[in-house]
Amino acid sequence: MITIILLHPQHSTPIQSWSFKNESIIRIGRATDNHVVLYSAVVSRHHAELRQLKNEWKIISLGANGTFIEDRRLTESVSVDDGVILRLAKSGPMVQIRFDTVSWQQGDEMTTHKL
Repeated sequence: MITIILLHPQHSTPIQSWSFKNESIIRIGRATDNHVVLYSAVVSRHHAELRQLKNEWKIISLGANGTFIEDRRLTESVSVDDGVILRLAKSGPMVQIRFDTVSWQQGDEMTTHKL
């Protein structure tokens, strides 16, 4: 299972999560046809794609504003490690990638915030 966790922009605490068990491709972006939809002006309609290849996941940046890991813009597909934090655009939302985890819980509440 892979879980994508949207982090609060100032506190880096989880505010929403999406878990997938049987998907080999997960699309992230602003358009409603993505698996993970993020409403932010700096996020492209189809911003990034996670692809499962054998026993690993790779991230592919598709957005005009770029996808970043540790302030480095991705220029090719990159293997994703458990716990990595991706930033969609230089000043955009941050998401954390987790593998084989139980869905994020805090009580049973999750709120959606417009970024």
